[in-house]
Amino acid sequence: MTTIAAQLGGKITGVRRTRVEASPQFADGKFRNSVPTSTAMDFAAIRKATADMLTGGLARRRPHQPVPLVTAPAADADGLHVTWYGHSTVLVEIEGHRILLDPVWSERCSPSSLAGPKRLHEPPVPLPELPALDAVVISHDHYDHLDMETVQNLAGLQATVLFVVPLGVGAHLERWGVPQTRIVELDWNESARVGDVELTATPARHFSGRGFTRDETLWASWVIKGPSRRAFYSGDTGYFPGFAEIGERHGPFDVTMVQIGAYGDAWADIHMVPEDGVATHLDVRGGLMIPVHWATFTLAPHAWSEPADRTWREAKARDVTLAIPKPGERIDVDNPPEIDPWWQQIA
Repeated sequence: MTTIAAQLGGKITGVRRTRVEASPQFADGKFRNSVPTSTAMDFAAIRKATADMLTGGLARRRPHQPVPLVTAPAADADGLHVTWYGHSTVLVEIEGHRILLDPVWSERCSPSSLAGPKRLHEPPVPLPELPALDAVVISHDHYDHLDMETVQNLAGLQATVLFVVPLGVGAHLERWGVPQTRIVELDWNESARVGDVELTATPARHFSGRGFTRDETLWASWVIKGPSRRAFYSGDTGYFPGFAEIGERHGPFDVTMVQIGAYGDAWADIHMVPEDGVATHLDVRGGLMIPVHWATFTLAPHAWSEPADRTWREAKARDVTLAIPKPGERIDVDNPPEIDPWWQQIA
């Protein structure tokens, strides 16, 4: 079995297949979004996107100086704290529990160690130095959110941690050696409890796939609900009316982690622009907003610093409380720091 073959993940069979096919989101052999969504680009769009990535403004797509990293000391998980490690990897410490979102520690988000988007900064903390986790939550199976090597290492380092994932994604984890007893798979609007924390898979507008086939596994946003505190993670998504419904059903939220980077005209349905991210935060009735899905990998033709700049501008215009941490910086949701435009100093 080659490494690339393993990276593609597992096949959905047996009881897992039965659950997938019973999902209201599954029809004609694929998962579907709740609103019409384009996830495929025609030849002209692909040619334009490729040209945009390869020509003009290449220097703007990466920082000109090293990204500043913060090594936050281990602390108890009381209250509500959020540590952004880069891209969409986030540690949520909520009322005595630790939930790690979309962990990616590898050098590249790719099935190959030799090609594909490469990290623009190191992980702020080595994987073995993470505190004890209660759950690892995955939004979907794309390489920049579900990393085989990181999953395998976490499964070994954290002997009791549960992996909570959307329907079908467990097949990948099982192929990579995670015991089935440590995998919880959820459809939209299904929940699982980890100690005193309830994790609920909620809708998102995206797609899935690690190879040539698409949408055989589900994608999700996530509600993280403690006894008295609540957090929301958007995952990767286009903007859609479902966020207002999530806010009505699960909000208000003390903090949101919302995708604001890696956008382009050709994939507006599946990745939000920063202004959509701020609108999503308001739709779900968020308190503090922490933007994610930017700064670590070059995945789109926009300038490296543009997502943060646009988010900050829109947050000020719409009176949204915002924190834009350096990778590794631990944010106290009840006492967030003033905005330090650190990204502008290195762009």
